[in-house]
Amino acid sequence: MRGFPIHREDIEELLGARTAPEPVQSPGHERVVVEDREGSGTKSGSSAALSWGARTDVGLVRDHNEDSFLVQPPVFAVCDGMGGHAAGEVASSIAVETIVSHAPLHADDVLLGAAVEAANASVIDGAALGVGKPGMGCTASCVLIERGRMAIAHVGDSRVYLLHQGTLVRLTHDHSYVEELVDAGEITADEARVHPSRSVITRALGNDPDMYADHFLLDVMHGDRIIVCSDGLSSMIEDSRIEALSCSTATPQAAADALVAAALKAGGSDNVTVVVVDVLDDGTFDRHRLRRRRIAVTAAIVAAALVGALALGIGLFVNSSWYLADNAGTVGIYHGVNGSFLGIPLSQLDETTSVQTKDLPAPVQESLSEGLTVSSESEARDTVENYRDQIDADKSAAAVAANRSTTGTDTSADRPATPESSDGARPGGE
Repeated sequence: MRGFPIHREDIEELLGARTAPEPVQSPGHERVVVEDREGSGTKSGSSAALSWGARTDVGLVRDHNEDSFLVQPPVFAVCDGMGGHAAGEVASSIAVETIVSHAPLHADDVLLGAAVEAANASVIDGAALGVGKPGMGCTASCVLIERGRMAIAHVGDSRVYLLHQGTLVRLTHDHSYVEELVDAGEITADEARVHPSRSVITRALGNDPDMYADHFLLDVMHGDRIIVCSDGLSSMIEDSRIEALSCSTATPQAAADALVAAALKAGGSDNVTVVVVDVLDDGTFDRHRLRRRRIAVTAAIVAAALVGALALGIGLFVNSSWYLADNAGTVGIYHGVNGSFLGIPLSQLDETTSVQTKDLPAPVQESLSEGLTVSSESEARDTVENYRDQIDADKSAAAVAANRSTTGTDTSADRPATPESSDGARPGGE
């Protein structure tokens, strides 16, 4: 079922409430003091990611405040009630309670829109159960800010603005009759603020069970300022004035106070509620920290892989290396590299031999004292056998030489030594 247009004053007359008069100018003082005014409320605070300030005021004409605001970081909302005394404020109160209970944990605009639609059902059910009055309703504009993302859900003519680098941008579209005229090019935005039908709302909570919320998602940055307000602000002062005041105030609470004061100074014909949120951390630091952590982890993995590859290479090299060295006076065959790393030997004795190092030539003994590298185990064994053969040959030659020496000097009275001729024949021999 499609909802019928809602006129704020018509609902108030229907419920016996006082019809609001046309806006009048506030007294001619320079500044309206908003602190400690009856019918006003405020809330401020901050976290590592956000800073916020809010103020609501009954205005200078109405006798009760039908606005409700929600400050439940990271969720913020403004609901402007309709329906007169004990009705509009009930609807807006039900709406904010339902929104906060149904709001998602993260910046999901679809789920935030569903929370607003749940609030619509709660307002309708409340009226049916006698909580408030039949026909009561409210607008709803809410945001959920999670670091660099902001989800927005919206119904009615309350608004969400974004102040980005000194420029104010209206993010929401009013669901109102005059907004349709503006869209059609029949009137300007400034004319819409004072149009006789400016109170006609085409979509709101509490009227149509099939009502749906506008919702979308956008990025926000460090330094951005978000303003959520009822039409008590936007119908009183131009967007350019909202921009100027938002740029000239240092804190969110100061901005909210200045905007409410400006609306009161302009006439204050309606309740006015403003919630201002500053983005302090858009997640860039965390992203950079995560990126640095990923780089560090990647570097550690690469370093570990390189160390592992180096260790594997060294292991393979050590495992394929052989050398010969002196082993307590004999030639030993060693598997590995002659040396150590951090006190850990890089080789082990694989085989002992019977070859005495003292029997080898001096240069070979010197090489063995330092470790004589060979290309393989088989070459090590061949070298040892060569040493053995060389030693045996040297010993045989020495024995022959010694035998000849002994035979050449063996003389006696019966066998005197005689010189031999070059051919071995004795002189005068046979």
